[in-house]
Amino acid sequence: MISLDAYRTQWFGNIRGDLLAGLVVALALIPEAIAFSIIAGVDPKVGLYASFSIAVLIAFTGGRPGMISAATAATAVLMVTLVRDHGLQYLLAATVLAGLIQIGAGLLRLGFVMRYVSKSVMTGFVNALAILIFLAQLPELDPSRVTWLTYVLVAAGLAIIYLFPLLTRAVPSPLVAIVLLTALSMAFGWDVRTVGDMGALPDTLPVFMLPQIPLTLETLLIVLPYSLAIAVVGLLESLMTQNLVDELTDTKSDRNQECIGQGIANTATGFIGGMAGCAMIGQSMINVKSGGRGRLSTFTAGFVLLVLVVFLGEWVARIPMPALVAIMIMVSIGTFSWSSLKNLRTHPRSSSVVMLATVASVVWTHNLAIGVLVGVLLSGIFFAAKIAQLFKVTTHITPDGRLRSYVIEGQLFYGSVEDFMEAFDFNEAVEKVIIDVSRAHIWDISSVQALDMAVLKFRRDGAEVEIVGMNEASETIVDRLAIHDKPGAMDRLIAH
Repeated sequence: MISLDAYRTQWFGNIRGDLLAGLVVALALIPEAIAFSIIAGVDPKVGLYASFSIAVLIAFTGGRPGMISAATAATAVLMVTLVRDHGLQYLLAATVLAGLIQIGAGLLRLGFVMRYVSKSVMTGFVNALAILIFLAQLPELDPSRVTWLTYVLVAAGLAIIYLFPLLTRAVPSPLVAIVLLTALSMAFGWDVRTVGDMGALPDTLPVFMLPQIPLTLETLLIVLPYSLAIAVVGLLESLMTQNLVDELTDTKSDRNQECIGQGIANTATGFIGGMAGCAMIGQSMINVKSGGRGRLSTFTAGFVLLVLVVFLGEWVARIPMPALVAIMIMVSIGTFSWSSLKNLRTHPRSSSVVMLATVASVVWTHNLAIGVLVGVLLSGIFFAAKIAQLFKVTTHITPDGRLRSYVIEGQLFYGSVEDFMEAFDFNEAVEKVIIDVSRAHIWDISSVQALDMAVLKFRRDGAEVEIVGMNEASETIVDRLAIHDKPGAMDRLIAH
């Protein structure tokens, strides 16, 4: 548990920076929340209410200060079929259940699984998100939809973002870009797309409501698959983003608390008419690069978002989209790991393949879970292959030809059992065979079965077999699973 002093510091240790960064993030959240609502097939207010609720609640309950959570594309794409077939009320129920599943994952301390995600997968995840963030801006740069002035304003916005810090860093440059381009657009009446063109902004505060669904087993079976998918993808993106923010800020955070916080935020959000969400790498990058470090920045982003869309919606609707596009392009450029391209020449080929496969899978499917799953599976395969190559068996025979010893070195598991079995000469007529495993470790049922097979084959031909040097962990699994010293073992081999 975090101490009260540390928690207070996370809130008030960087007040000015957090307030300004939260304001920038709030403005950037508006078009994204509307766009994600459209993806899910619901009214824009569903995404806007969700972004407000999730951001505010995660500020109190999350495990990673300074990380922004809200409605996201990663979870929105999972809701399309549910909304189309059953409607909004079922989506709200799925959101509540997904949150409860995430709370359970946190209580079960499942955050530890992130330690099995390799650096190559993380790099691929980050690069893929950078590409997706950039691709998401292309509709706003489509020549058939926008005027030439859009490109000028995007270029001007990027110039402000990158050059203004040379003058001062007292105010985040993305905020300056938004204010300046909005003022110029309104003053000169420029014909460019605005936030208001994305969809109608809500004009009332959210209210508590229970999802209007029948409380039956049939309803649960409809909602549960979507809730599981949303919960898993949401936690996956949140924990990956948490790792990235940890690295950017050179701090550690609590993964299990983040799981619980995400669950609380989603559960509550379902009761105020919002859709499920998770951490957002783009907005988190904006927050960190704008100086946000504490919980206050996340709270400010959510609170200011609600104030802007409900009470200042008329002004917010006039923000030109090119200003926000420029910010998101800056985020995609800053998110992409450019050093990973140079490292393709120097890193091991397997690491590069894992990184590229993760990028390709995410970009192709627009599904972060699939991309990360592909990367983790490839990492596991390459690791197993590398460990199997380190396996070795050496053999010696006494001068009288009566005793043959086999010395096993390395990890005996499913990837090395074939080499293990091929090392033995079962046709050799010897009186005794010693299998020395003092330099080996037996890991799984495949290796235990291989050991059984070797022992029983030698005994079938009349040789005495002795296994020596087994460590305690190996002995435990062999005693539990092996059959070579049990009655009827030879009959089983013959039958096999």
